[in-house]
Formats: sequence, structure tokens, C-alpha cells
Amino acid sequence: MDEAAGDLKQALPNVCDNIQIHVEVHQKSSSAAKKEDIRMSVLKLLNRHNVVFGDYKWTEFDDGFLNSNVQSVSIVDTELKLKDRQPIDLSKSSLSLHIFHLNEEGPNSENLEEENEDIIAANHWVLPAAEFHGLWESLVYESEVKSHLLDYVTTTLLFSDKNVDSNLISWNRVVLLHGPPGTGKTSLCKALAQKLTIRLSYRYRYGQLIEINSHSLFSKWFSESGKLVTKMFQKIRELIDDRDALVFVLIDEVESLTAARSAFKAGTEPSDAIRVVNAVLTQIDQIKRYPNVVILTTSNITEKIDMAFVDRADIKQYIGPPSTAAIFRIYLSCLEELMKCQIIYPRQQLLTLRELEMIGFVENNVSRLSLVLKEISRRSEGLSGRVLRKLPFLAHALYIQSPSVTMTTFLQALSLAVDKQFDERKKLADSL
Repeated sequence: MDEAAGDLKQALPNVCDNIQIHVEVHQKSSSAAKKEDIRMSVLKLLNRHNVVFGDYKWTEFDDGFLNSNVQSVSIVDTELKLKDRQPIDLSKSSLSLHIFHLNEEGPNSENLEEENEDIIAANHWVLPAAEFHGLWESLVYESEVKSHLLDYVTTTLLFSDKNVDSNLISWNRVVLLHGPPGTGKTSLCKALAQKLTIRLSYRYRYGQLIEINSHSLFSKWFSESGKLVTKMFQKIRELIDDRDALVFVLIDEVESLTAARSAFKAGTEPSDAIRVVNAVLTQIDQIKRYPNVVILTTSNITEKIDMAFVDRADIKQYIGPPSTAAIFRIYLSCLEELMKCQIIYPRQQLLTLRELEMIGFVENNVSRLSLVLKEISRRSEGLSGRVLRKLPFLAHALYIQSPSVTMTTFLQALSLAVDKQFDERKKLADSL
């Protein structure tokens, strides 16, 4: 142990230990080093820096081997275990190292032929994908949302490994995320697939993500759409047959298929539509018996999903607009990025909400800008995560336009951008 680390531990009596810590090691695409060699070098790194405060990321290393072979070493998801950011003693924690390469090829289209036309039925990624790198960290929710989803899949795999009789205890491998548009449901599904592929890399060599194009498959224009669904799932079963792969099937806006059943009962939907729905439900029932598949679904209009589908979902997680605390964290991450890129310059230390709370939200030279951001966050309530992440760009585009700006000026522009967003929403509502 380094002398400095020892001194730090003496000064921090509330250091957390005996918890599981996940360490993600991003191996360079050019590296052919053995995972075991990387693992040993990373453990030496962690042994030299064995007290950390929450999540931490190394991108530069004293070790020449790590510099040549590793892009980054990240301690992740500590906030899912610990309510507050606090020091963690790595030497007394259970470390899980996940070493991975990113696939940089991008998505492929899965096409189905129908009446001499190619229908883009799905997009297909090999995971972990460069496109989704950092996506999980960028999505800010109450910590229980992410931890529940990770724990669900962990239990799913445990029950499969232990050969629990699914006739006695039922689980369907189906997750339903529902809530208003723009809250990041689809992004969360993709991020979850990426995260689990990395976490379970000791067991599955890679992941597969199939995002089904609901609007193509379930379009009333196709008279044979029921057969198209069957063809699509046949392709999915070919992927599932590879037991080295962890397969995620993502059905976005699942209400577009389940709504058809209710409409059919009301006599407003043709019989072909109900055949499509029945085909999808049948296919889900058939693939759920495979141990290496997870079905992820999203819906913007919860009341339109029929109960036959809802009953199949093990987890029904509501994803609503971000709270004030979540908005503050979103803005904080945006401002950190702009300071890193020197668009906001010079760098300013911003306090977290927890740190503001510890000083009783008293205004002083250290807390002033953070309190301004807290007020902007309060006024931003009701905006979706999608809109919130656009606002720093709009603030610069509409009110700044210079290569670099101080934090004080940028926060003034951000405040104006928030006001403009609500003004535009009001005008749009009045015109309808």
C-alpha cells in the first residue's frame, strides 16, 4: 500500500469496505494482449490506488503495458450500492473485473422479402458496441431503476443455472419500460444490453442486440405480416442457438402491436392485425425458454398495451420525467463536458447536491454557481431528458456563439434557454 493511501485511510474513518465493486477495463482495439495479463496489471494499479471516492476512471497509466493495451480502467456503478458518494477501500472490497473490446462496425439491417420488396425488419448490433459506449452513464434516473434492471437479469440467469422448474416458478425474460416520450426508455434498453454484455463477459463471449422495427412488421399494408413476424423470430432463434452469445430482443413502442388486439375486438381492425399480435406473443412464448435471451420492450402509451402482453412482463418499470435532483446531475455532466472541451473556461468547481446539502445550501464564493444551477434545475422540471441534454447546445447557439465563455455567462444563457423552451411549449399548446 502506498504511504499516501495509508495516510488517507487513517484520515477517513468512514471508508466503505466489504462491498462488490465492478471495474470495467476497455481494451484497445489494436491490442492482442491476453486478458489474464491485463487483469494482473489492473489489479496492481488498483492495489496502488486502493481508496477511491465513488466512480473513478483512469485513462493514463505509469505502467507501459497498460498504456499500450488499455484505453481506460473505470470503477463504475458505485452509486447503485452506496446512497452517498464516499470513500471506498478497494483492498477490502470484492472486485469484479470486466475486460472488453468494443465492436466498431455499427448496426446491420435484417431484411425480409415480401412481395418482391425488401422490408427492413430489424437493426442488429454485436455488443459491446462503440455506438453505445458511455450511454449507461449518461442516463440519469433514481438509482433503483438501474439496479432493479441489473438485479432482474442476474436472478433470471441464476434461476436458469440452477434449473428451477419454470412450471412451478414462472419468469418470462420480458422487461417493459413505460412512460412519456423522451424519457430515455429505448436508450436505457440499449445501455442495459451493453452493460450486461460487459458484466457477463466471463460467461458469454459477446452480445447480440436485435431492435425490431415494429412499424414495418406490424403494418396493415402487409397482408402476410403474421408470416413476417415468424420469419423474423426464426432469424432470432438462429442467434440464440449460439450459446456463446447473450441475445437481447428490443421491441420499441410495443403498443403498436398490442393495441391491435383491442381494436380487433372492437371491430375496427382487420383480422390480419390480430394474427400479427398472436404471432408475436407465440414467438415470445417460444424463445423465453432459452437461458441466453432477454426481451426488452418500451411503450409511450401504457393504457394501450393489452393485458395478454403486460402479464408476460416480469418487470414493469415506469420511466418518468427526471426529478430536480436528476436534472441537476444531467446539467452537471453537461457542464463538466464543456469545461473538459474548454468551451467553458476557466474551469470552475461545481458542488454536488449532496455537498450543497452538507453546507446547508448557504451561499458563498464556493457554492454560488452551484446554487444558480440548482435554481435552473428547479425551473426545468417537466422537461424530458432528451430536451435537457439539448439545452446546453441551444444556450450556446442562441445566446453565446463565442469559442469560449465563463461559467457565469454560460449559466445565464442556460437559464434563458430554459425560459425559451417553456415559452415555445406554451405557444404550441395555445395553437392546438
